[in-house]
Amino acid sequence: MNQEKSAIALHYDGYNTPSVTSKGYQGLAEHIIEQVKKQGGLVHQDPVLAEYLNELEVGDTIPEQVYLVIAELIAFSWVLNGKTPPGWEGLDKINVEV
Repeated sequence: MNQEKSAIALHYDGYNTPSVTSKGYQGLAEHIIEQVKKQGGLVHQDPVLAEYLNELEVGDTIPEQVYLVIAELIAFSWVLNGKTPPGWEGLDKINVEV
């Protein structure tokens, strides 16, 4: 596995398949990570997934083989930011105060 620092940024609009919006190595990877954090995005570290996604080009949509893992990461990111997917009616907010 490549030990070079890399970053792959994905975009999901709530309707279409997520796509690669930027990718880079070393200094550019650090810049991408910094920008994602500033925008409140999730930074997920997974060397195996990163190696797989590094095969994609900017503008490519994610392959069907990784839909589930990417969907789980996006859903987790949205929950952390207090968002829900467009059109999702789900459960009412749960009061967690005891």
